[in-house]
Amino acid sequence: MGKYNEEQRSAADLNEMMQLRRDKIKTFTDMGVAPFGHRYEVTHHAQDIRDHFAELEGEEDGPVVRLAGRLTAKRGHGKASFAELMDASGKIQIYFKYDVLGEAKYAQFRLLDIGDLIGIAGRVFKTQRGEITVIVNDFDLLAKSLRPLPEKFHGLKDVDLRYRQRYLDLIVNPEVAETFRRRTKIIQSVRRTLDEAGYLEVETPVLATLAGGAAAKPFITHHNTLDIDLYLRIATELALKRLIVGGLERVYEIGRVFRNEGMDVRHNPEFTSVEFYQAYADYRDMMDLTEKIILTAAEDVLGTTKITYDGTEIDLANVRRVSMNDAVREATGKDFLSAATVEEARAMADEIGVPYEARHGIGAILNAAFEEKVEGTLMAPTFITHHPTEISPLAKRNPDNPMITDRFEFFVYGRELANGFTELNDPIDQRQRFVDQMKQRAAGDAEAHVMDEDYVTALEYGLPPTGGVGIGIDRLVMFLTDSPSIRDVLLFPTMKPLE
Repeated sequence: MGKYNEEQRSAADLNEMMQLRRDKIKTFTDMGVAPFGHRYEVTHHAQDIRDHFAELEGEEDGPVVRLAGRLTAKRGHGKASFAELMDASGKIQIYFKYDVLGEAKYAQFRLLDIGDLIGIAGRVFKTQRGEITVIVNDFDLLAKSLRPLPEKFHGLKDVDLRYRQRYLDLIVNPEVAETFRRRTKIIQSVRRTLDEAGYLEVETPVLATLAGGAAAKPFITHHNTLDIDLYLRIATELALKRLIVGGLERVYEIGRVFRNEGMDVRHNPEFTSVEFYQAYADYRDMMDLTEKIILTAAEDVLGTTKITYDGTEIDLANVRRVSMNDAVREATGKDFLSAATVEEARAMADEIGVPYEARHGIGAILNAAFEEKVEGTLMAPTFITHHPTEISPLAKRNPDNPMITDRFEFFVYGRELANGFTELNDPIDQRQRFVDQMKQRAAGDAEAHVMDEDYVTALEYGLPPTGGVGIGIDRLVMFLTDSPSIRDVLLFPTMKPLE
């Protein structure tokens, strides 16, 4: 009951504060002041002033500047008050004096609330305490804030509320904006590396008649005019490889993909990936390029390849390459590819406590052992190569062992960051792989690949030997910003609506 009464009081206090702010709209209007203003010419940002005028002393020494931003603090009484203005670059102290502004303008200042957006014109000076400040000669109200900022601007701690109302998070926790500035720089770096390598950036459909290119459940929608179901893409792979068939030898796409799967610190129903494909290359070329993309992004954004993630120091330049079977053998002593029968592979799995399903063959059991015993231990950057053919329907078989493919996954901190392979370009083999996937689908694997007749047709015209990679942009940003959850690097993560 006590908590209920406290919530009631909080709601009542909020309603009262909001009403007071709304009442000020009429007061401003009666003064001839528009509470929601218009264009304002800005000449400087807060950081510009701090960077360029640190040597100033005295009120008369500085230049006149024009800034715009949000009022985040007010202190002082009588005829002189200090305040704090925050713009996209940070905060700066501003100084309002009755003698400078005059009676009418100073009365308007007294009506301002924390959170209001204003534009100011004034002269830069340094206070006796050495703080760069702008004494305000004039100001305009640009937008009246009708809601008080949370916790009197001392911080927004409710994580759920931060994700739901990212605009508040960005206002109250300015360090959050730096994460998203870095995200943009990371994407720019990835794009620049691929552009410099001769790749062509393209766009492929988000709506597809088939959900292909990955093992995942799609989102389904309906097109009324055509009266057909469509799927939000789960990958860009098959469309991009069609372009390789068409003669565009190096292509990439950075964009959103959608998967109707569980949500946790590493998964969101929509996320950003970059996929790139290169004709006449193989998985080894793609590993080299993947490594270059990630190292270059780290250098561009952090100035180093050594990062700290969740307290763990990681050197992204210290990369290991090892096959899946060898990694499992190192961890468990079991060589699954030496199994002559599925029963023998099952016995190995039973001995080391690895669960599997009745439909799993030797390759799928090897993958289960990897996921159970190895994946979470890969703290240092590691390329795991030669995945089983059984779980790799789009990858080319290894020429020495048809049970495995020339495929890799790149892991950091026990998490997959990239997936790539030498592309399967044999249409006969590809059709049979799709048939096998459909059998797995019929056996209960809802994420097994569907048959894509048009893609097989494209292969029948001839896909050159090709290497391809997909990198999860969000996970890369997580590592390079030391963010514990994917929601911390998505401006608007998917959230369940409140009641």
